[in-house]
Amino acid sequence: MSSSSIAPAAPASSSILAPQYRATTFGMVALISLIAFEALAVAAAMPSVAEALDGLRLYALAFGGALATSVIGMTLAGRMCDQQGPARPLWLGLGSFLVGLLLAGLAPRMDVLIVGRLLQGVGIGAISVSLYVLVARTYPEALRPKVFAAFSAGWVVPSLIGPGLSGLIVQHLSWRWVFLIVPVLALPAAWLLLPALRSTHTSIRRDLEQRPVVRWAIGTALAALLLYVGGQLQGMQALAVMAAAVAALIFCARHLLPSGSLLLRRGLPSVIALRGIAASAFFGAEAFLPLLLQRERDLSPLWAGAALSLGALGWFSGSWLQGHQHFGWRRTHMLQAGTWLMLAGLLVSVLTLYPDVPLMLALAGWALTGLGMGLIYPSLSVLTLSLSAPHEQGANSSALQLSEGIAVASTLAISGSLFAATVGGNETSGYLLCFVVTLLLAGLATVVGRRIA
Repeated sequence: MSSSSIAPAAPASSSILAPQYRATTFGMVALISLIAFEALAVAAAMPSVAEALDGLRLYALAFGGALATSVIGMTLAGRMCDQQGPARPLWLGLGSFLVGLLLAGLAPRMDVLIVGRLLQGVGIGAISVSLYVLVARTYPEALRPKVFAAFSAGWVVPSLIGPGLSGLIVQHLSWRWVFLIVPVLALPAAWLLLPALRSTHTSIRRDLEQRPVVRWAIGTALAALLLYVGGQLQGMQALAVMAAAVAALIFCARHLLPSGSLLLRRGLPSVIALRGIAASAFFGAEAFLPLLLQRERDLSPLWAGAALSLGALGWFSGSWLQGHQHFGWRRTHMLQAGTWLMLAGLLVSVLTLYPDVPLMLALAGWALTGLGMGLIYPSLSVLTLSLSAPHEQGANSSALQLSEGIAVASTLAISGSLFAATVGGNETSGYLLCFVVTLLLAGLATVVGRRIA
């Protein structure tokens, strides 16, 4: 075992902004903030993009396609991190992310934009895993909850200005600038990480097989994308294609996740599974919320985007609470509280569908949903690292985010197919079906949250 695989010890008084950590903390939070801005801004701008490029039926694929290909980036990065440290996968992921942004921003058609989104997904997957491993190999365990709270804090400014700024850009410039503005800022943020990345390099471990795992990752991504293809078909043909895609997805995914994850076994397998279930409930609702607000509640892109900020602010509040609480709460208790808050928030958010319900009441539910996620996400990250041996941190961090990518991509594919079937008809029922899917997942999360201990 390489000594560089283990985070250095630190006195209890150490801070994530202490001199030895300051540049690394700022660099990581800056990258997280840019990824957050891109995610929130794209969510707010996508209704306008779909209209401009005549791609409403491909709306869900524009979101979920990036999540599907993130499986490839996460798997490659997880194995590369365990072999030789997080530096190389981070730079490769950043390159893929930036190329995808440029391609999407310059896209003349919806299919070209989707290709750009697929490249973004590969990059985001690689960056996310690399940053998790960098946390594990740079910070002592006592500081990691605060680092993950800082990651959530990295969503605060984007959550405040990202969706609204995206709406302003769409209304007064062009939706293309939502994609093209991020590359200008990403490289300086990554440059701050250079010293820490150099110190985490490890010699290549030949005992870690990579090619078979990569093949399973590619198979998983293709199966997830096939779900979207099936959603565009009609009748029995659609059911046959989607059934085959689900079977292939399960077959491939079981080779990428820790044993027992799909069976919800106690301990680390349930930690990994809960990440995917909770993320599916939240992001499955978030994908369609701005579309609902613009098309059914007649909000402008600016105000529909601003509504998403409520969920992000709730998320930050929950994350801050879990990182600074002094009540002696166990991680399992915070997870269980988070899952119930998320379920309650989604139930209230469904009221957005009904015109007679005050909009602010419904959006308060979205803030409550975010609060629950803020308790869930950092707790799962801390548990994953604490339950992993140093040489498994890359693979298990990858699995944590693979679970999210696979589950959210699948959820959006299924929800997207339900919604696509209602386009041009009773679209309100399509929104309702999408919310029902997310509510079922949130209910399942409350059950799995009791299986962590």
